[in-house]
Amino acid sequence: MAALPSFSTSYRQQPSIGTPSSVFRQNQNQARPTSALDLPGLQSASRVLHDQFVKDAQIIPDIGDMLTTPGGQSSALYSVFPDDYRAPFQKRRLVGIPEALFQYYNTTNVTSHMGLIPEIERVWISIDHKLFLWDYIEGQDISSFVDQPDVITHVAVVKPRLGVFVDEITSVMVICTPVSVLLIGLSMSTVLGTNNRFRKEIKMYATDMMVSTDIEMTSVVGTSDGRIFMCGSQDGCLYELHYQQSESWFSKRVHIVNHSVGSVQSLFPRFTSPKSEDRIVAVISDLKRNCFYTLSARNSISIYQASSEKAVHHVQTMSNLYKSAQEKAPGSPALTPSNFQIVALHVLDLSETRTGVQLVAITMNGVRLYFSPSTSAYSFSYASTPSAAGGVRPLQLIHVRLPPPNLLHPDEQSSPHRPAYNSSTRNSPPQPPSRPFIVSGLENSCYLDGLIVSAQPGDTDGTDFLLCTAPDLTRIGSLGQLNPPSQQQPSQQLLYGPSSYGTGANQRPPLTEHATLLAIPGRTWSMATVPRESTPASVAPSPPVTNELATQFSEPSRQFMILTNVGLTFLIKRRALDYLKAVVEEVQAEGVVQPIIEFRDSFGRDQTCAMLLGLASGNTFLDAGEPSTSGTLCTISPDIANVAKQAFYDFGERPIWTERVTYGTSDSSGSAIFSGRREGFAMYFARLVRPLWKDKLTKPGPPGLQQSNFEDNLLVTVQKNLFALKEFLDTNPHLFHSAPGEHSVSRASSGNEQEAWKAEQNSVSQLQALLSRTIEAISFILLLNDYRLGELIAQCDPDTQKLITSMTFEDLITSQNGVTAARALVNIVIDQQIGQQISVDTISEVLQQRCGSFCSTDDVMLYKARESVRKAMESRNPSERHNWLGESLRLFIKGARMLDFDKIREVCGEYQQLGYAKGAVELPLSCAQALDPDSLGLEYWYAACPSNDTRKEYCDKRLKCYDLVLHSLSVFEEQASQSTSVKGSAANAIDDPEAIRSHAYDLAFSSEDEMFHSTLYDWLINRDLADELLAMRPPFLEAHLKREPITVPKYQLLWQFYVKDGQPLRAAEILAVLAESDTDLLLDKRLEYLTLAVANAKSHPVTVGGRHETAISFLTNLEEKLDVAQVQLEVYNALLPHMNDPGEAGEKIKYLSKTLLTMSELYQIYAEPFDLPVMKLLILHVSDHHDEHVVRPIWDRIFDDAIEKGADAQTNADHIIASVVPLGKRFYPSESAFPLKYIASLLVKFALKSRTQLPNGWTPRVLVQCGVPYTDVWDVLHEMYESQIPPFNTQSGVQVVSADIAILLNDWLEEAKRPQSSVPRGEFPVGRIDLAVGQYLAELGANQAETKAIYEGIKRQLRRNW
Repeated sequence: MAALPSFSTSYRQQPSIGTPSSVFRQNQNQARPTSALDLPGLQSASRVLHDQFVKDAQIIPDIGDMLTTPGGQSSALYSVFPDDYRAPFQKRRLVGIPEALFQYYNTTNVTSHMGLIPEIERVWISIDHKLFLWDYIEGQDISSFVDQPDVITHVAVVKPRLGVFVDEITSVMVICTPVSVLLIGLSMSTVLGTNNRFRKEIKMYATDMMVSTDIEMTSVVGTSDGRIFMCGSQDGCLYELHYQQSESWFSKRVHIVNHSVGSVQSLFPRFTSPKSEDRIVAVISDLKRNCFYTLSARNSISIYQASSEKAVHHVQTMSNLYKSAQEKAPGSPALTPSNFQIVALHVLDLSETRTGVQLVAITMNGVRLYFSPSTSAYSFSYASTPSAAGGVRPLQLIHVRLPPPNLLHPDEQSSPHRPAYNSSTRNSPPQPPSRPFIVSGLENSCYLDGLIVSAQPGDTDGTDFLLCTAPDLTRIGSLGQLNPPSQQQPSQQLLYGPSSYGTGANQRPPLTEHATLLAIPGRTWSMATVPRESTPASVAPSPPVTNELATQFSEPSRQFMILTNVGLTFLIKRRALDYLKAVVEEVQAEGVVQPIIEFRDSFGRDQTCAMLLGLASGNTFLDAGEPSTSGTLCTISPDIANVAKQAFYDFGERPIWTERVTYGTSDSSGSAIFSGRREGFAMYFARLVRPLWKDKLTKPGPPGLQQSNFEDNLLVTVQKNLFALKEFLDTNPHLFHSAPGEHSVSRASSGNEQEAWKAEQNSVSQLQALLSRTIEAISFILLLNDYRLGELIAQCDPDTQKLITSMTFEDLITSQNGVTAARALVNIVIDQQIGQQISVDTISEVLQQRCGSFCSTDDVMLYKARESVRKAMESRNPSERHNWLGESLRLFIKGARMLDFDKIREVCGEYQQLGYAKGAVELPLSCAQALDPDSLGLEYWYAACPSNDTRKEYCDKRLKCYDLVLHSLSVFEEQASQSTSVKGSAANAIDDPEAIRSHAYDLAFSSEDEMFHSTLYDWLINRDLADELLAMRPPFLEAHLKREPITVPKYQLLWQFYVKDGQPLRAAEILAVLAESDTDLLLDKRLEYLTLAVANAKSHPVTVGGRHETAISFLTNLEEKLDVAQVQLEVYNALLPHMNDPGEAGEKIKYLSKTLLTMSELYQIYAEPFDLPVMKLLILHVSDHHDEHVVRPIWDRIFDDAIEKGADAQTNADHIIASVVPLGKRFYPSESAFPLKYIASLLVKFALKSRTQLPNGWTPRVLVQCGVPYTDVWDVLHEMYESQIPPFNTQSGVQVVSADIAILLNDWLEEAKRPQSSVPRGEFPVGRIDLAVGQYLAELGANQAETKAIYEGIKRQLRRNW
């Protein structure tokens, strides 16, 4: 073929397929897939697929929608074409009756019947009493049953009743003779036949179930629960064959029940009791609605529902249907009493229509009556109580479909005539047929998904005519045709009755059908649909059964079998795809392009492009062949594929950019209207994956396990078609690019066109990425099925299991959850391989080749790391093992960002087991960094972990990794403590537990991760290893101990750290903070910290330029605080007995033990209110507060407390000594707390009062006991002696003081003479005393002989010794 024609009238200048190589290379580069998974792009492409699902569900109305068009109670619109390539049906083949059967027709007087049993793929043929089952799949294979003597008239196969037969029996064959009904059990198995096609192999089982009858039974049907109904040929009654496992008292094992004269009769009103001539002629079962219908000789239709055992419930009988039909289509010549004879009833499947059309009746001249559940209870019918019907509602006639009035005779159809095409004849109606054929004697019919095939005798002997009708999608669908076929084009129509169809924009189209008449050899005995494997129901928006455009690439063609006395004719429904294939072949063979342009105009640009793409790339359902051939990819010849490819390019046109301008502003935005190529690609892709896309991946399987929700053969078929599409697009990348030489008119339009092409190529590339990923996803699921998917899921963690079981096929491909689930499942598979000691290289290669996007190079790297660990475990050579471990660590660290926490923990456990400290420490630390790549967790930690912060998640991930390091250290500690270090053992030094432990700690401390160090320090401190930590002084310890939150244990370590680090002043600062901290420290502990602080501050070295002055000031402050604290402790101890006193007093005392107070607080809150004179003196002493008005009342109180009323002077003197002497010893020479003169005056005054009872010298001796030096006591007494102030203004008072001075000086002299005296001899004031004694003697009273003697003695001693 030299050149290909161009199909586009708009773009004649478009080049052919051969594009310049430079463009081709450029396109290849753009088509190269990216390594990273673009989930948003995949999701965008998936939304495109979903939009296509919705379109397919809407573009073709279902049967019910077309029959219930407002105003359309009848219809007669048909498309009749003379040419073969548009004929809706085609005779595919004729299988002759096996020659072997003809030997049984040995006499002319034989009785023979035949029929079809498609459920078991057999034709039954009876010759007298012999029954033959012909396997028409094999062609000549026959099995026979001859074990009964009577002529066989009817055979049917029904479901068995539950529990009556053995499990192998899956069907029951009912054999009817004029005098009996016999049951034979059947079991079936699917085997591969001789011609490489699957066939059913049957075995027959004798059941010993037979019942004699007076009536010949026919029209046998079964229900879903195994009940069997039939009608009598002679009496037209409704019968049930009842059978059970064994006989009982009241019931035989098998017997016949007549429902026409039994329980049902009472339900019929008397005036409609059945007459003998209105007998039942057919019984039809409706398995899904759980009811059955009967047809009578006088065109009455009854509905029954099987109710209780051996009973049926009559729902309704519809009669006077002729009158009802006339009302729907008044004046129609097709409706006359003579030809209004219903010959067949057909049940519509529940899935066929949303409006509930349930039943269609066909008359002998091809009129169809459609019935649906009625809204009113009675409409030319009578019914028993509707509520008793258990959901089966009465029916009413809703539509009359009239037969085609101008069918072409088969002779005209078989000689195709195509007029010369030109613009004037293109849309003109065809000439009326020269021999229009009117259907008048239909006898058999068959129905499937809106398709009807009916047979009647032909106009020559030995020939039957088949009337075939099918919806005309080009006229009932919204296919986006720019030049849709005219409603008046196909045939001259005669409209009867109220058929004024609306013309509004939203008006549903009326039913229009293709009609054709075919001739077949022989007389028709029976017809049936060929069972086919239809695609399982999907969750995705599903197209109605009439929309074969959506299913022709994913389901086999619909076929019918017509059994005649010549053989079995197979009739196939031609799809739009077959029509397109025919016109493409015509273009290739004859160069005539008009038919393919007509096709494009009929089906619309996008639908045509989708079909051309499927045709060019190849598809498993391309050939309208036998079901057994499905699964094998069918392709067309390269020449025809080139035509299809060129047509795809030309018809696709170019994308268009549309601007949307916002009025009143300069803003404008636009969007692309995609080309037919992109729309066709999206449409074809969506149709291929619709059975999978929205469905769950798994479903419950064997107990406790899940299993794949998709059959493997469905997955393989879808994948083959997707791969063929991908291969086609990969080899033809130019299909979605503009050809060079296409120049726009203006610059503005050129810019817009570039935008349109850019948007289109972006969308196409996303769809191609999704296509590749979908192919890989199917490979992935098939691979998982090989590894027992259910068991793999069961090994996942509960969250992942929940994720997988709720996931759809789409989710697996386009969502992050899908990526997560896939990785989890791959990990389980790899674990199994490693567990079975199988190299992961093989499975990794398979995964990467077949489903690379589900197993990245990172994944493979981690698998190899795991395998290195396994090899290390198996190795006995320490050096080799260490090398394997090092390699595994290198790979794990490289892929750390891919590892989930459980896997990290598992690997660490293996490293611990192998004693590999480097891996057990460094891997979690590397993972901590990888899991927090932007250091958000670290920032959160540095910020002292604020609440309600999104960064906490990353911080937690880090901490979990750190915990793994700490766990490794614990394990190595334990191993080291348990090891028996036997000297000279054979163990390698590298395996020594103590060496491993030490190495692990070295690695941990060498980390530069401050957050980890902090975690490590806390862990060590909690294990009572603080001293060891302080001895090491690691780099981040000081910062860790100073970090918020501040705690007492951390500061306790911090001051010790500073001491060991030679920073005593800093240690003192920390101790001071501790002492004054707002914590629950007790008073004695605070005092201890202050004491230590003072000691450390005093240890601060004096250095040039150091903090010496600051240190002195700090020390002074500390010492003052220490003094106050010591006072506080004494106050506390003084009040301790009253701690548990009730009320405020007890609470105050408790508070005293918890914090440090000032002197003022101690005095005002405690010493004063609690009346503690000694504490008052202490406070005055420590604070060096000089105030006579404060201190004198205190001493007055002390003396008052010491003097006991009524006691003798000596006792009170002892009390005073006991009170004063300890205070003197403590406070002297503090004038703040121990005012010497005032205390001496108090003592003298007491002595004066009791001078008769106290010895002379009592006062000075008490003061000396207080620690006051002799000289100071003498000064005070001498001042009193000289003062003349009362009571020393009288002679008696002066003489008492003189006597005390004499004793004082004498005691002083004796002390000075004593060896080791506290008064050195050289310091004794001899001269001064000598002068003073002279004065005292001169002024001494005459009656003071004792005092005089002492003075004189002193003088003698002075002269003698000095």
